[in-house]
Amino acid sequence: MENRYAIILAAGKGSRMKSSLYKVLHHVAGKPMVEHVIEQVEAVNVDEIVTIVGFGAEMVKNHLGERSKYALQTEQLGTGHAVLATADLLKDKKGTTLVICGDTPLLTSKTLKELVKHHEETKAKATILSAVARDASGYGRIIRNEANLVEKIVEQKDASESELLINEFNTGTYCFDNEFLFEALTQVGNNNAQGEYYLPDVISILKNKGEVVTAFVMDSEDESMGVNDRVALAKASQLMTERINKEHMKNGVTFIDPANTYIESDVVIGSDTIIEPGVYLRGKTVIGSKCHIGAHSNIFNSKIGDNVVIHSSTIEESIINNGADIGPYAHLRPNAEIGEGAHIGNFVEIKKATIGNNTKVGHLTYVGDATLGEDINVGCGTVFVNYDGKNKFHTTIGDHSFIGSGTNLVAPLTIGRNAATAAGSTITEDVPDGDLGIARGRQSNLEGYAKKMPYNE
Repeated sequence: MENRYAIILAAGKGSRMKSSLYKVLHHVAGKPMVEHVIEQVEAVNVDEIVTIVGFGAEMVKNHLGERSKYALQTEQLGTGHAVLATADLLKDKKGTTLVICGDTPLLTSKTLKELVKHHEETKAKATILSAVARDASGYGRIIRNEANLVEKIVEQKDASESELLINEFNTGTYCFDNEFLFEALTQVGNNNAQGEYYLPDVISILKNKGEVVTAFVMDSEDESMGVNDRVALAKASQLMTERINKEHMKNGVTFIDPANTYIESDVVIGSDTIIEPGVYLRGKTVIGSKCHIGAHSNIFNSKIGDNVVIHSSTIEESIINNGADIGPYAHLRPNAEIGEGAHIGNFVEIKKATIGNNTKVGHLTYVGDATLGEDINVGCGTVFVNYDGKNKFHTTIGDHSFIGSGTNLVAPLTIGRNAATAAGSTITEDVPDGDLGIARGRQSNLEGYAKKMPYNE
């Protein structure tokens, strides 16, 4: 196999985005566009990736790190000028060079592999990735000769009436023989209205030398989509969502309403799981098999076991083990771990706490900085009082304990095994195994006093 290189064009500011954020760092399905691109390029097994940066260079470098080398385009003088910025890194190398834009997040490794394979098998000096459009208006048309090789690329404004009828267009992604690419780039001029150096001019230079130029037609026009404004960004996100959801459905996941379910690209879902409308699964979330994720649940960077039921809840950076059920309207904040068969009910908030197997935290309760054992019942309205305004403190509750409704557990605190607290207590001292903790004022009934209250007058 020939050596392979990739150049990612990512130097443009993207003024049409109307944003302070560098264009290729805008997100599609949970990650920046340029990260989608580099992931697909990496799957082609290239020997070296060079990303061309300009505006926002440090942000791109910080995000991609050592996955790429970098070349700086100090002035934005066109795509040909951008590729030439990589000359110090690539110009003397033999092999195939893939050139791809950093704002094309929908391109797949499958298409790129097919493009490179076609280029190498035909021994072309350049291969254009093309697509057939329903309406090619605005695109450069691919003009082929009798041998089905590329004769030229004609821009819309320069096309004849017959050429405008052609629906095959240039997507802006190319494969080149690396040595011929850099030799041709030195001959590209800027005699045009914009005074820029255009990469497609390399095609004409190679044709004039009698070299073979081909075009490979991708299966789906949608993959070629470049994102230049917020409208295109929304469309790309929609198409990516459709692609992701379809793949999950093929793998055995049921979507009640896939058009209104949002799954980011790194999420893993087991078979026979049901996803209701309005669900948003983000980051590196992993969902097990035979789960039921209820409407409008929002789950981020969390690991969900098998047979888990989640009702309309928010879960962040947490672990839920097999058979647990959550919600409705529960909030699991970072570092919550819910044991097997445990129940976290409505309007319960868990933060940095471990809930043991088969423990029940039914409703209207806050559990923070705590370790709860197995088979515990936590009554309604319980508060784990973990913060004194400066420091956080831990509470530990032993197995088979019972926490009465409305209990305030003031940390640091240990409740033993088989222990209990009386409803309405504020517990500030440890409760040994098997004991009942009670801490509340004694009730007094004032005879006849209620009759004197204003509401009885």
